[in-house]
Amino acid sequence: QVQLVESGGGLVQPGGSLRLSCAASGFTFSSVSMSWYRQAPGKEREWVAFISYSGSFTNYADSVKGRFIISRDNVKSTLYLQMNSLKAEDTAVYFCNRGVYWGQGTQVTVSS
Repeated sequence: QVQLVESGGGLVQPGGSLRLSCAASGFTFSSVSMSWYRQAPGKEREWVAFISYSGSFTNYADSVKGRFIISRDNVKSTLYLQMNSLKAEDTAVYFCNRGVYWGQGTQVTVSS
C-alpha cells in the first residue's frame, strides 16, 4: 500500500533552516509528481511546493518562493523540502502529498 513518511521537523529560530524528508513506498515514485503542503494552527491546509516526476519542473507558493527548495531522489524514493530563512509564519505541520495520499505530517516550529 502507499506510504508517505515525513521527517526532519523541529524547533528552529527565525532565519534558520530545516530540511524535511518524505520517504515514499508502495508505488513507482519516479513516475509521479509530488507536492508539499502545510497546515498552521487554526488554518486550512495550504499548498507549498510541487515537483514533476523527473524533478525538471518545480513550482512554489508565493509565500515561500525564494526561500524553500523542493527536490527529489528517485533512486531513494524520497522527497525533500529545504527551508531557508524561516519565519514565524512558517510554523505548521508539513505534509507530503501524492494525489489522494498523505503522510502523517511533521511539525515545524519557528520561534526564538
